[in-house]
Amino acid sequence: MTQRSSLFDLTGKTALVTGGNGGIGLGYATGMAKQGAAIVIWGRNAEKNKAAEAKLREAGAPAVLSQIVDVSDEQQVRQAFAEAVAAMGGQIDCVVSNAGHGAYYPVMSEIPMEEWQRMLAVHLTGGFLVVREAAGHMRARVLAGGAAGSILICGSLASLGGAAGLVPYSAAKSGLLGLMRSTAAELAPLQIRVNLVAPGFIRTEITDDPAMIEANIARTPMKRVGETSDLEGIAAYLASDAATFHSGDVITIDGSSMAALM
Repeated sequence: MTQRSSLFDLTGKTALVTGGNGGIGLGYATGMAKQGAAIVIWGRNAEKNKAAEAKLREAGAPAVLSQIVDVSDEQQVRQAFAEAVAAMGGQIDCVVSNAGHGAYYPVMSEIPMEEWQRMLAVHLTGGFLVVREAAGHMRARVLAGGAAGSILICGSLASLGGAAGLVPYSAAKSGLLGLMRSTAAELAPLQIRVNLVAPGFIRTEITDDPAMIEANIARTPMKRVGETSDLEGIAAYLASDAATFHSGDVITIDGSSMAALM
């Protein structure tokens, strides 16, 4: 069992992470599990969900629930969120909107319309649907005299700048930045926090390619790539009561990549 810091202690809290069965999402979930949060993960692969459940229990989560959810489907998001709330004692304290995928299209003029729509459906529409459910749940709880909560939207450095070959991805991630800012402004009077984390290149099962790793080490000032464990701390912090005045922010976890841009 990992020893917990009292400053970021999440005992008694529940966090829901979309795309939480692997990669960056599992990194966020692991960080909160290590601090004692119960975890709900959404993913579309049942086998990966079960494997992630075991890892999160080992990390320290007192309870873990996994659900098969397509975040681009409004009815699935509504139903799964309601089921998660009921299963986890009536409250979700932190929601991490992370589900997504990458795709590289070297020639912008040749991007198929269905690929553009697919990217926006998962990242932007999916992000909106998840954040909308989280906001509604937390708002109702605050108005009933309960505690507020925290929403973390996983963006990207592509939320802040463009890159050749990533037109649909950059457009979707940039849209999430606008979603975060407007939602943060609306929910701030209720003490509900909304922030966007923008990771740089993170090594996952999808990006663990030697040539890709080497190229990103070369362009990153810290001369290494990020690991999913590098996302654990920011998730634990933003979910904790130590972050109750931190909202509307973009937090880069990128080895100083954005700071070094000329």
